[in-house]
Amino acid sequence: MKTGRDVAIGALLGADEFGFATAPLVVQGCIMMRKCHLNTCPVGVATQDPVLRKKFSGKPEHVVNYFFFVAEEVRQIMAQLGIRKFDDMIGRADLLDTARGIGHWKARGLDFARLFAQPKVPAEVSRFHVQEQDHGLDRALDRLLIERCRPAFERGEKVKFIEVVHNVNRSVGAMLSGALTKVHPQGLPDDTIRIQLEGTGGQSFGAFLASGISLYLIGDANDYTGKGLSGGRVVVRPSIEFRGDPTRNIIIGNTALYGATTGEAFFGGVAGERFAVRLSGATTVVEGTGDHGCEYMTGGTVAVLGQTGRNFAAGMSGGIAYVYDEDGKFAQRCNTAMVSLENVLSAREQQVMVDRAVWHRGQSDEAQLKKLLEDHNRWTGSKRARVLLDNWEASRGRFVKVFPIEYKRALGEIASRKVVEASIKPEPKAAAPVAGKASAVAAK
Repeated sequence: MKTGRDVAIGALLGADEFGFATAPLVVQGCIMMRKCHLNTCPVGVATQDPVLRKKFSGKPEHVVNYFFFVAEEVRQIMAQLGIRKFDDMIGRADLLDTARGIGHWKARGLDFARLFAQPKVPAEVSRFHVQEQDHGLDRALDRLLIERCRPAFERGEKVKFIEVVHNVNRSVGAMLSGALTKVHPQGLPDDTIRIQLEGTGGQSFGAFLASGISLYLIGDANDYTGKGLSGGRVVVRPSIEFRGDPTRNIIIGNTALYGATTGEAFFGGVAGERFAVRLSGATTVVEGTGDHGCEYMTGGTVAVLGQTGRNFAAGMSGGIAYVYDEDGKFAQRCNTAMVSLENVLSAREQQVMVDRAVWHRGQSDEAQLKKLLEDHNRWTGSKRARVLLDNWEASRGRFVKVFPIEYKRALGEIASRKVVEASIKPEPKAAAPVAGKASAVAAK
């Protein structure tokens, strides 16, 4: 969708809503360099580099003006067709001049009869959207959760209870988080609300979960678990009766923790594909991933205690991932275009061998990784985490640190800048004249 003509054709084919993507982006200054994943956008659109971001020249008024032009072109086409209202144009495929397109050699063998068909219905039958869809939000599980969490919202009391969840309960925790942030915009203290759920979490379980809420699921969950995590805690662990190996069994679906900004998540099993895609600040532990793990990750910390799929860390520009390389072949499954693979050193070795300026979150890798394993074991009862901790010296040597090259460079530059700023001492200001002496000089 780029022009008013595109909108008019879409409407004549039956559309009453339109989505624009590339064109408004170009209006904002994008020159389509295809560098979005490299953090080197020359016009400052898709980058976190402060120097490049200064080059961004887009303004909201530019997009508004663009859509005025689109609307004006639609009005001109409507005038040519003799149509006064946009609603009257929707579904009027009979007004399309299709002869030239159908007669083109590329269209040979294609039947467009159903695409351009005009349904024979009475005039009172609407051709466009006139009725709101019932999404069933009044029956959502979150309604019950909100009512049971009132003491925490109103008086800051700790709340703990158990509920059953089914895979039809989608986005569990999202409405709860919305209700919480209306009263407490910054959230509540950690673990003020702890909800134990049993069963199967539907799509987007724990989405946008706010600070102070912990969702503890005994069972499994679908795609987009923890999407947009915003300070809360999501735990998914297998049931007590489960007798399989968590490092060989899927417990959550694809695209978990998509764009998660803060908070933490612990998964006592293997995640599907694109785990932690676009993660930008949250902390998580999982016992294995599918393909494309940590794709486009820009911040945060990830620990993988088992095998990963192929193309791990593609487009990863920030944050750190610690991967347990149990078969010694992780390097073959990792996309090293933007990351380097390093050993996880002991705290003492790191103190001696690595400049503290490039330490992730200012802490040693050993300290961070051990704490992640301890927390994972505490929340999920993970046997894998317990075994790794009990044999720490041997286990540490098999972990691989995935360190984005740009992130390492940025840490070094930030530290250097702080040193320079600290070395530049402000000049002392001249002392103000004493009033008594000034008056004495004036008298002379």
